[in-house]
Amino acid sequence: MDASYITASASSAQAFKTATLLKTLSVNSLITGESGVGKKTLARYILPDAPILEASNYNELLIALNSVKEIIITNLENSPNINKILEILDSQNIKVVATAKNLYHNENVDKYFSVKFNIPSLSERPEDVDILVKTFIKEAALLFYAKDEFKIKNFKPDLSQNSHSLRRQVMISYLLQDINENELMTIIQNYLTDKLGSNNDYKNFLHLYEVPIIKAGLQRFKSQLQLSEKLGLNRNTLRKKIAENQKYL
Repeated sequence: MDASYITASASSAQAFKTATLLKTLSVNSLITGESGVGKKTLARYILPDAPILEASNYNELLIALNSVKEIIITNLENSPNINKILEILDSQNIKVVATAKNLYHNENVDKYFSVKFNIPSLSERPEDVDILVKTFIKEAALLFYAKDEFKIKNFKPDLSQNSHSLRRQVMISYLLQDINENELMTIIQNYLTDKLGSNNDYKNFLHLYEVPIIKAGLQRFKSQLQLSEKLGLNRNTLRKKIAENQKYL
């Protein structure tokens, strides 16, 4: 197993088996999937010594194709002239592994690449998510020179951009889990500095205080009645606050 590609789920394990086979074959392959699912990692595993170029960098790519025997081309759907690129690849017998989004379809591309396989999103690979979270926690601990354990109890993975959003979420969560009041107020102050300026800013930004305390309170006390008592508000006032902030809750 390649250390940088997680294969806990059946689908990712199958993709890795395909990639391992492709290392030994002189065929061109296309790996599809959403951003952050591991396409580039697998491409690098197949062609460890090949240069990696973005398809949208057309002129740079043309220059590179004059001097390579193998290449990795990422985001193939962004190429301004994919037919020309395919023509050069074919005429110079260059082995290529390309990546593209999973909805990308092109008749010439479909004909050119002998092997095509898709990597599912992380939302379909929960086993991989668990391992990725642990991997990113270790990365965060090294980055922030911290020894504290990550408080994962109420952690809900953000998979909106697969590993990209998950890594960012872990990093931010790890950094902020032991933040003190002064640090928190400084963050909010810096956030507000460039945003203040209208005649109704107090009301416009009140949700920055109200939403976190309502969400945290409901999570901890489980009922509006208990939360209203803890906050010193009557139930009608709390209900009004919840209704006013409904889009954030």
